[in-house]
Amino acid sequence: MPTSFVAFIGAAFLIAMVPGPSTVVILRRAVVNGRRTGMATVMGNECGVLLWGLAAAFGLSALLLASRVAYDVTRLTGAVVLVVMGARALWQARRDRAEHERSAESAEVSLRRAYGQGLVANFVNPKAGVFAVSFLPQFVPPGAPVLPVLLAFAVIWVVVDLVWYVPLVWLAGRVGGVLRRPAVRRRMEQISGVVLVGLGVRLAMES
Repeated sequence: MPTSFVAFIGAAFLIAMVPGPSTVVILRRAVVNGRRTGMATVMGNECGVLLWGLAAAFGLSALLLASRVAYDVTRLTGAVVLVVMGARALWQARRDRAEHERSAESAEVSLRRAYGQGLVANFVNPKAGVFAVSFLPQFVPPGAPVLPVLLAFAVIWVVVDLVWYVPLVWLAGRVGGVLRRPAVRRRMEQISGVVLVGLGVRLAMES
């Protein structure tokens, strides 16, 4: 049992380090809006991770493997969400507003939206569901109670993600003073917008 948990933690760290849509959304929010907003996005993403882990533990995400229609609906929904996020970033980069107008939103609204973006970016990604249902069970030791072990893995998965993303958000916030200058910020919005649109198109084209 301890060996299985150690192996799972190591594998989860490797998976967390692979950049994906959630990484782009998190870093964009941390750079453009600061550490608090970046952490709100991380928390939304981790709620999505936990939901996928729980779905895998209770067998719900197996539907994505069993049903092509369910997978395609989730995949296309996720692609649309990513493209919309990217398009909004590109539109934001085009807007020529004063600095006080850029930061006029209240912290509460900004944090809520950042949390929602992190949650949506993770939860509408069907790869996360397929990954959860195919990845987590591999580490359940023979003879171990499957449901409790899978639930424990789901929690560990979230903790590992936090250990990876929190330093990234801190680092992005550290250099955010420079990156949030108007010209640099517009360039960051353009880059993240193009990347998000590209990820959305790629997801839509995948079989």
